[in-house]
Amino acid sequence: MKNNIVYIVLDDMGFSDIGCYGSEIKTPNIDRLAQNGLSYNNFHATPLCSPTRASLLTGRNHHTVGMGVLTNFDLGPDVPNSRGKISTSAGTIAEILKENDYSTYAVGKWHLTPIYEETPAGPFNNWPLGKGFERYYGFLEAAADQYTPTLVYDNHFIDPPKNPDYHLSEDLVDHGIQFLSDHASTFPDKPFFMYLAFGAQHSPHQVSQRYINMYKDTYAKGWDKIREERLERQKLLGIVPQDTVLAERNLGVKEWDKLTLEEKRLFERFQETYAGFLTHTDEQIGRFIEFLETIGQLDNTMIVFLSDNGASQEGEFDGILEQISTYNGIPTFAEKNFDRIDEIGGPNSQPNYPRGWAQASNTPFKYYKQTTFDGGIHVPLIYHYPSRIKDIGTVRNQFHHVIDITPTVLDLAGIGVPKEIKGVKQIPLHGKSMQYTFDNSQSNTTRESQYFLMGGQRAIWHDGWKAIAFHMQGTSFESDQWELYNTIEDFSQSNNFAEKYPEKLNELKEIWFSEAEKFDALPMIDKTFELFSYVSPDDRVRYRTEFTYYPYMGHTYAVPSLLNRSYKITVPIYCESKDSQGVLFAHGNSNSGYTMYIQNNRLYYEYNYVGTVYKIESELGIPVGKSNVRYEFLKTGDYQGKGVLYIDDDHVGEVDMPKTLPFLISIDGFSVGRDAYIPVSKNYAKKGDFPFTGKIHKIDFDLQND
Repeated sequence: MKNNIVYIVLDDMGFSDIGCYGSEIKTPNIDRLAQNGLSYNNFHATPLCSPTRASLLTGRNHHTVGMGVLTNFDLGPDVPNSRGKISTSAGTIAEILKENDYSTYAVGKWHLTPIYEETPAGPFNNWPLGKGFERYYGFLEAAADQYTPTLVYDNHFIDPPKNPDYHLSEDLVDHGIQFLSDHASTFPDKPFFMYLAFGAQHSPHQVSQRYINMYKDTYAKGWDKIREERLERQKLLGIVPQDTVLAERNLGVKEWDKLTLEEKRLFERFQETYAGFLTHTDEQIGRFIEFLETIGQLDNTMIVFLSDNGASQEGEFDGILEQISTYNGIPTFAEKNFDRIDEIGGPNSQPNYPRGWAQASNTPFKYYKQTTFDGGIHVPLIYHYPSRIKDIGTVRNQFHHVIDITPTVLDLAGIGVPKEIKGVKQIPLHGKSMQYTFDNSQSNTTRESQYFLMGGQRAIWHDGWKAIAFHMQGTSFESDQWELYNTIEDFSQSNNFAEKYPEKLNELKEIWFSEAEKFDALPMIDKTFELFSYVSPDDRVRYRTEFTYYPYMGHTYAVPSLLNRSYKITVPIYCESKDSQGVLFAHGNSNSGYTMYIQNNRLYYEYNYVGTVYKIESELGIPVGKSNVRYEFLKTGDYQGKGVLYIDDDHVGEVDMPKTLPFLISIDGFSVGRDAYIPVSKNYAKKGDFPFTGKIHKIDFDLQND
C-alpha cells in the first residue's frame, strides 16, 4: 500500500516558537512529531505566505509560477511573475497525486486565488477544487477571524457557525477528521493527501481566556530574557550550534527594562495570548494525530510540518488591536491599546503582538516576515515518517528550501512529474529531494544556491555563504547596502563580512542576478501593502466603474474599488411599512468598512475608519412603498471628502470625512441585504446579520475617475 501524505502548515510562526525548537510555549503534540521524526535547523521558506504556499504545492520558485507577492496583487501581463495565481504550467502536488490514485483533501487557509475570482460565481479554476483537491473546507484569504471566519465549503461560501464556543482551528480539524473518516470508511486501501493549513499563528491572535491564563506571569521577564533562555534551550536540543550568539536587537525595538509599567503589562498580554493561541493550535494537531492512530494510518503517513515564514512585524512596535491598521499604514500606540487590554484575544479585537516578541519568536535571528533576513525565511521543518527515517528524534542541518518538499514526497512515492496536466505542458521542478537526509545526518546538502526576493528585499544563499541587500522603499536598487555572512560558522548571521571579503560579496551578487533572471524574478518591485489599492486591467470585476448587485447575491471579495475617488451607491427599495428595517449592504467588519441600513424608520450610512466612525442618520423617515436611497462620496482631497445621504433625491444628511482608508477597506467581503459575518455597525451588532425585511431591487455603484 502507498503511504499517505499530510502537510501541516502554520502561519507566521517563528523559528523558536515550538518546544522542540527551544520555546517555553507548550507544544507537546508537535514535539511528538519531532521525537519520532527529523527536525531541520537549516530550512527556509519565502518571506510571505502566498509565495511559500505556491512553492510548497508546486515544488517550484514562486516568481516562476506567477506568485511574486500576495495573491491579492495581480500586476498585469507586463509583470508575469506577479499575477496572483499559480500558473497552469506548474501543476500542484494535489493534481499530480490525484492522477496517481490518491484522494486529495485541503482544509484551512488557501490564499492562492486572485481576489477578483473570490466571488460566488467563480471562476473556480484557482480555488482548491480547481487545483487538484477533491474536497475543501477553509478560508480563501490571508487571514480569518478565529470566532467569525468567512468560510468556504468546496466551491461556495457558507455562513459562520453560530456556536458561542466556536473556534476556527477546532473547526478545521473537525472537518479534516471528517474528510479522512469518510475516506477510510469508504476506500480503506486508497492513499490520501491532506493539506492542513491553519490560520494560526497569523493575526488575529484569538483564543479563549483559559489558554491565555496558562501563561500568566511567564513573560514578565520580557523579550530580551526570553530570547536568551530560548537560545540556551536551542543549544541543549542541538537545534543551533553551541557557539551561536543572539543577533543584535532589531532596530526600533526597545530594551525591556526601559519600558513603562503599563507598556510591560500590555506587551505581556499580547504574548500571553500568542502563546495560548499556539498551545491551542498544538492541541488541535494532537486531535488530528490521534485520529490517524485510531484509523491505523499514523505509521503509514508521512507528516510534513512547517511554518510558511518567520514571525510577523505587522504588529508594529506597540502591538495592534485591529490588523487592518497595518495594511493601511495607520500607526497605533501603547497608550491607546492599554485601555483595551482585556479585549486582547477575545472577539472584540483582532490583535497582533509587538515586534519585540516577533524577534523573540525568531530567536536567534534578526528581523521578521517580509524581509530576507533569516528572521523572515528561516523556519522549522519536521518530517514524521518513522517507518522510513533512520535515527528518529535527531536534527538535520542540510540547507533546504520549501521548493524541496514536494520533490521529496514524489521521490518517496516513486511518482514523476507528468509532462502535461490538463493539456498544459509542465515546467520542471526546481526543488531537490531531501530523502537522502533521512539516512545520513552527515551528508552534504544537495543544494548549491537559492535566491530570495520580496518587496525589493534580496538575498542569495550559495555554498554556505549568504548575501543580503536591505532595500529602503522608494530608493534606487543600486544604492542598496549589501551584507555578507558565513552561515556555516555564524548561525545567527551576526558578523557582516561585506567589507572584509568584497570579492566574495561581488561573486554572490552576480549569482543573485543570475538566479533571479533564471527563475523570472525580474523586474524587482519595492511595494507590498500599497499594492492593495492597485487594480489590474485583467481584473474584469474590479476594473469597472459601474457595478450592479442584485438581491440574493452571495458573499463576495470582488468589490468595487472605492479608494481615493468620488462615487455614489444607489439602492431602489420597497418598504411594506414603517417597520421595515435591516441592512441594505455591508462591506467589512467592526474594525473597518461601510454599511447602509434602515432602523427605526431612518436611513443610516456608516464608514468605519479603524474605529473612527463617520455616521449619517437621515433627517426624514423612509416612505412606505417604493423609494430610491443613495449615498454619495464627494472627494475633496487625497483620501478625504464629504459623505451625503439622499432619499428620492432629497438631501437628508451629510458628514465630513477627513480621513478614508488608503489601501484596503477590509479583509472581509461584501454582502447584499444583510451583514453576513462580523457586523460593521455597533448599532445592529446584537441583531445577528440584521436582514432587510423590505425588498431590494438592486444596488448600483457608479465610480468616478477623479
